[in-house]
Amino acid sequence: MRLEPAPSDDPTLPAAPEARRRREREQWQVRRRLERQLHDGAALRASALALQLGLFRHRVPEADQELRDAIGALQDELHAVLQELREVAAQIYPPVLDEAGLGPALRDLAERRDLPLRVRDDGGRCGAAAEGAVYFALVDALAAGAGPLEVTVRGEAGELVATVSGAVPEVRELLADRARPLGGTVLGDVPAAGDETGVGGTIVARIPCE
Repeated sequence: MRLEPAPSDDPTLPAAPEARRRREREQWQVRRRLERQLHDGAALRASALALQLGLFRHRVPEADQELRDAIGALQDELHAVLQELREVAAQIYPPVLDEAGLGPALRDLAERRDLPLRVRDDGGRCGAAAEGAVYFALVDALAAGAGPLEVTVRGEAGELVATVSGAVPEVRELLADRARPLGGTVLGDVPAAGDETGVGGTIVARIPCE
């Protein structure tokens, strides 16, 4: 297997300075906190209010069907708002990524959206920035039509190592764009001579853990 740096990981370029890496890590922590605020704040209150309306609805006499229907409609609206809040939170930083890690989050993504993605992981954790960078790079790649993909994620010598097989160049570029500001590197297979498919074969991203 022949590996060379991705275009945005030219080894002649200086590594991201520590100050920039720190800012990038802080931004990922901000995303994580915002998701928690939505989950533990607005979403939790909306869920509690929907439950209270349900209890109130059962206290309304059956003869007053119009009021019962109105309360039911309010409940439905609250459930819709709650679902939208959850979707927004997932776009900021998915709760399963925060709670369970990169491997479970990618598997959850594949199952929910029926995506061509197979995942293996060692169950380790590496911090919000490294895990978020790989997760959202793959989300963007799959949204752009990349796949099927096979992903293996593991911890190794203080780094998150993500190996992606069956990848197209866009995956390599997206991973490099998110990994480099964190001090990471991305290496990818060089297509065989005369291969015009653009398929890169295997990509290996290494991002320092927090």
